[in-house]
Amino acid sequence: MHSGSLKKARMAGRILTYFVLVAAVIICLFPFIWMVSTSFKEMNDIYKMPPSLIPTKVTFDNFAEGWKGSSFGLYFKNTAVITFLATVGTVLSSSVVAYGFARFKSRLSSFWFMVLLGTMMLPAQVTLIPQYLLYYKLGMVDTIWPLVIPSWLGGGAFNIFLFIQFFRTLPKELDEAAKIDGANSLQVFTRILLPSVKPIMLAVLVMALVYNWNDFFNPLIYLNSNKKFTVAIGLQFFKGSQGNVQIGQMMAMALISLLPVLVIFAVCQKYFIQGIKMSGLKG
Repeated sequence: MHSGSLKKARMAGRILTYFVLVAAVIICLFPFIWMVSTSFKEMNDIYKMPPSLIPTKVTFDNFAEGWKGSSFGLYFKNTAVITFLATVGTVLSSSVVAYGFARFKSRLSSFWFMVLLGTMMLPAQVTLIPQYLLYYKLGMVDTIWPLVIPSWLGGGAFNIFLFIQFFRTLPKELDEAAKIDGANSLQVFTRILLPSVKPIMLAVLVMALVYNWNDFFNPLIYLNSNKKFTVAIGLQFFKGSQGNVQIGQMMAMALISLLPVLVIFAVCQKYFIQGIKMSGLKG
């Protein structure tokens, strides 16, 4: 009897756990589902009371009108260019910096590593004004360079930390064996170490891609011309000056802007989770 009641208690616990997890998933996915549903609704159907999740009549006009009427194709192109350059820069520069911290030692290595970790605790708003003044003096305001250059100058403390954690798990005998065969430090990095950290590279790539694609704050600060705006800013133009919102078109364009990120994340999800897990457990 005691064994049977224990099994029933475990089964009840599992059912309750699954119920809570399913409820949490539904709550998290509901805004996305509502966005998808709204993007296929007519205007009258969107504001119908009581609201309905399923469209009364499916229409694709929101996609056509939103894409043509708001220069969204140009915003999409601008976002793709900025995201590509910034993502490549993040992966390359953060891996190079991490290689230096992991393999080259000096008396100040620990100090600079602590400074690096300290920058993770520094809010971006603190350095916003000095950075803006710097780019303004260099004549880079209203260009894509303020959005791209930082990615090529380190790539972010957290990304560097991930690479360092993984580089330190690789035995230094690999470096020494390669150097005995005549390889220099750059060849050791590109031919020996980088192929061994592919999970971390993909994890950093996905995080950088999602961040740069969805970034709203930095383009809002540095970009002034309509022809240079990104998708995140372009979505704001569906709000009229009188407070009215073309919500159907906005939801349709938001769905289109999310699709590339969702596809890439779905494809790389296994490697992303593997990279985070390995960097955390092996450090």
